[in-house]
Amino acid sequence: MIKRVLFLGILIGLLHSAAYSVDFVRLKRNINREWKFVLSDIKGAEVTDFNDGDWQNISLPHSFSIPYFMWSKIYNGYGWYRKVIDIPTEWKDKNVTLEFEGSFIETEVYINGTYLGKHIGGYTGFFFDITRYLNAGKNVIAVRVNNLWKPDVAPRAGDHQFSGGIYRDVYLNVTDKLHVDVYGTFAYTAAISKKEALCEIQTEIRNNYPSDKNCIINTEIESPAGKVVSKVQSKMLVKGNEVKIVRQVFPRISEPQLWSPESPQQYKAVTTVMADGKVMDKYETTFGLRWFDWTADKGFFLNGEHYYLLGANVHQDQAGWGDAVTNAAMRRDVQMIKDAGFNCIRGSHYPHDPAFVQACDEIGLIFFSENAFWGTGGAFGDRFSWNHPTSSCYPANPEYRPKFDESVLAQLKEMIKIHRNHASIAAWSMCNEPFFTDWETFKDMKSLLNQVTDSASVWDPTRKVAIGGAQRGEIDRLGKNVIAFYNGDGASRTEFQNPGVPNLVSEYGSTTSYRPGRFFAGWGDVVKTPGYADPWNPPTWRSGQIIWCGFDHGTIFGTGLATMGMIDYFRLPKRQYYWYVEALKKGNRNPQEPEWPSKGIPARLGLKASNNIISSTDGIDDAQLVVTVLDEYNRHISNNVPIELRILSGPGEFPTGRMIRFVPPSQEEASDIAVRDGQAAIAFRSYHAGKTVIQAIADGLEPAVIEIITLGTPMWEEGVTVPVAGRPYHRYEGEVCERVSDTNKMLLATYRPTWVSSSLEGTNKAYVNDGDVTTFWKPVVTDREKWWKLALEASYCISKIQVELPEADVVYQYKIEVSVDDLIWKEVISDRVSSKDIKVRTFQGDFGCDIAFVRISFISEEAGLTEVRIGGK
Repeated sequence: MIKRVLFLGILIGLLHSAAYSVDFVRLKRNINREWKFVLSDIKGAEVTDFNDGDWQNISLPHSFSIPYFMWSKIYNGYGWYRKVIDIPTEWKDKNVTLEFEGSFIETEVYINGTYLGKHIGGYTGFFFDITRYLNAGKNVIAVRVNNLWKPDVAPRAGDHQFSGGIYRDVYLNVTDKLHVDVYGTFAYTAAISKKEALCEIQTEIRNNYPSDKNCIINTEIESPAGKVVSKVQSKMLVKGNEVKIVRQVFPRISEPQLWSPESPQQYKAVTTVMADGKVMDKYETTFGLRWFDWTADKGFFLNGEHYYLLGANVHQDQAGWGDAVTNAAMRRDVQMIKDAGFNCIRGSHYPHDPAFVQACDEIGLIFFSENAFWGTGGAFGDRFSWNHPTSSCYPANPEYRPKFDESVLAQLKEMIKIHRNHASIAAWSMCNEPFFTDWETFKDMKSLLNQVTDSASVWDPTRKVAIGGAQRGEIDRLGKNVIAFYNGDGASRTEFQNPGVPNLVSEYGSTTSYRPGRFFAGWGDVVKTPGYADPWNPPTWRSGQIIWCGFDHGTIFGTGLATMGMIDYFRLPKRQYYWYVEALKKGNRNPQEPEWPSKGIPARLGLKASNNIISSTDGIDDAQLVVTVLDEYNRHISNNVPIELRILSGPGEFPTGRMIRFVPPSQEEASDIAVRDGQAAIAFRSYHAGKTVIQAIADGLEPAVIEIITLGTPMWEEGVTVPVAGRPYHRYEGEVCERVSDTNKMLLATYRPTWVSSSLEGTNKAYVNDGDVTTFWKPVVTDREKWWKLALEASYCISKIQVELPEADVVYQYKIEVSVDDLIWKEVISDRVSSKDIKVRTFQGDFGCDIAFVRISFISEEAGLTEVRIGGK
């Protein structure tokens, strides 16, 4: 059986290679394999004859930070990539473009020593026409990438990690000089119902010939079963060296098969471009027939039916590989969210890989694609480092603002053009929490938001736009066609109840835990919605609720914010995930906790793979390996023991090389590569074809062995092929710019989520940290607790606290406490003998580090707060 599979793989690889040398209309060739890399800035590395012999041998997708395991610090600087590509003589009359799906954050590209240009922006694809620079035979691509923080490039901040590298796939697109441009079609429905659909397609035809071309454009729409259901032919003249858009309106499609999460049916448009009596290009576009309605009073509708959105926020990075994950790994992520019973994903907080969105289309999850414009507690101006996570979302220095505006708009336009045909995308999100910005920039930030919402509606008039993280600064009121995404306490604040605009809770939960965690929903502010404490009975005006978050992810803020996922960084579910499986997938509204693995006597290891065949050697497929501690009856037990996975023979690699070691978190040698609750996992990939034998071992336990077959070419030759070098994991402790902040500004509390024991009518908990000294909070008269609590949404070292009280002629007595986890509190300030003529009181000192919560409790009968300001770093 194994021999037959290997033979098939070799045959497929040879046929694939043969396609490069025979006549073809269009070819998309993956060039992920066999690059050279150095983590440095090397002068002259772009020239063809540069000696890169001592550089690392790597393949894509790749990240500067591999191996990366959720540590808060990473390398910031430059890296160089080089690759030799072989251009067949048959391509001499072809048009060749070099396409990158994503590279972070500034990418300069050279071919044979010639500078092609650069792309700035880390989450959207780009391409260069390299036709005129190519020679038959060997050619050298050189790419200089840096992940340096830039004051005039979005994002300027974010609760995730910012590793550099070519971390998505790279392709050569080979076509005739007359062809459909890259990302060159836009398929949509001009009118649609359950009975019929009227489709339109706009197609960009690029003519790189110097002469004009009379073109015939035939487009056929195929049903999910492959039957042609509508077709159109158009004729047009495309002048030499011109790009022209043809708009085709199709005969109506009767009884359309509508796309939905429950039935993710897709249609395909095949566009054939003809000129000079022959076929010049053939281009396929996959899309869906469906429609979305967003209403302010009745919620969200899909295909005319009310549809409540239940989803998860998802970041792109995974254990070991960081951002550089395979298409198959992304698909597993989407499937895990689907398998829990959710029906949507919010792509936090940047445009995701095309393969991720394609998986949403095919598996059936509504997707919200978000632009990389956001802030995280930032009101400290321009910080000049990723490692200071509180920069102003919008540039404080006016010098940077014009280019920053261009950056936000350019990335938005690229996101829309790349992803506009995806059936799953129900709205474009413009941002996330951009209100975290310097006060003097607030007006300009809102002006940019208005500009991007208007632009998005021009670039894609078929979808509405959303303001992500709209719970501060009245940025939820930018227009009637805008959807408000409320994060955190935006679910429960009075002003966002039936707000008069389409809306949903885009982040709830934010519960922190390492696996295994707790078996609970973690509803957070969802159950604090006035009058709707039952999350299964939401208000009619709310469109949905999306948990923060689906998976643990790396972040510059450290583990406090990194471990809020239902699923851990290694893609093993926490118990919270199983709560949702029971509640959503199985429909048990009161899930009963199952029996979990318990301590036992370890006897052996179990080793399983998500798939035992990797379909190709080009970095788009891999296998997820899970190793489990078992007792003598083969039952999963919760004992944590040091485990190693080793490649005994054959091709392939872990992020750490040919071996990876997991250790219990309680051990002195514990690292970020941990075995927890008796299990560990990692993704395995291979850039050579052949059989890989992998063994799991632990001292005193019976080992486990698994075989993985990789198809394609080239074949692995044991003892001949050079195996991948080891990449030992170390927490990055190189030169970094640590967080610095002006404690005199005391802006750590501004706009953060708050809670209170009660609120007197006319006052509000949010007035205490909104920067407005004319508003305040007071508890009700009968309240015997009288407290106000603040979540900093990150961990800080606090050195200054300022309290502004409502009235100067009243005696207020209170205590101030701080907490790391909202469970254990430490009193740091006691103001029990206060003077009634001091309205603003400032306290300085070392109030502790890793502080995430602050609480002020009143002891006096009089209680209330106008403003609370906090400084630290």
